[in-house]
Amino acid sequence: MRAQAETAVGTELATPPGTAHAVVVADAQARFSAALHNTSRAWRQAIDHRLKDLGVSQAAWMTIAMVAKAATPLSQKQLAMLLGVEGPTIVAMVDRLVASSLVQRRASPHDRRVKLIELTADGHTMYAKVKQRADLYRAELLAHSDPAALLAATSLLEQLQQSIADGATLP
Repeated sequence: MRAQAETAVGTELATPPGTAHAVVVADAQARFSAALHNTSRAWRQAIDHRLKDLGVSQAAWMTIAMVAKAATPLSQKQLAMLLGVEGPTIVAMVDRLVASSLVQRRASPHDRRVKLIELTADGHTMYAKVKQRADLYRAELLAHSDPAALLAATSLLEQLQQSIADGATLP
């Protein structure tokens, strides 16, 4: 994989600007997009596999993690936005987590119509287990990665996140 990346970069740098250069760049962009999508999905599936015995689905552990990481309690709407799901989907997920005693709904002190989501004591315990396993998997997976490549990839992904957040549009 690394040899392919180096070959693609070397080819791009060796190709003079023009049609051939544009083709190489377009190919690299398409490969990057596919790799990003496939790696994200594979990462979540691998974590999900490691958490099966805890009895929480991927959607549940992602919801628990978002609630746990939030600096302040999140509304259901905020949680849905962070997870990239629709309102009815998050309502059903929160209902299941409430039934499992992992989260609780609390009325907002500013607007009683808004429900804030918080972890229960059991939810905090579950999050600690999920986080421990996810951290261990991440450490194992990235143990042999070149630190400079890891920082470069992280920087690129953070730039892309910011461009998307800023509403990047086509020219």
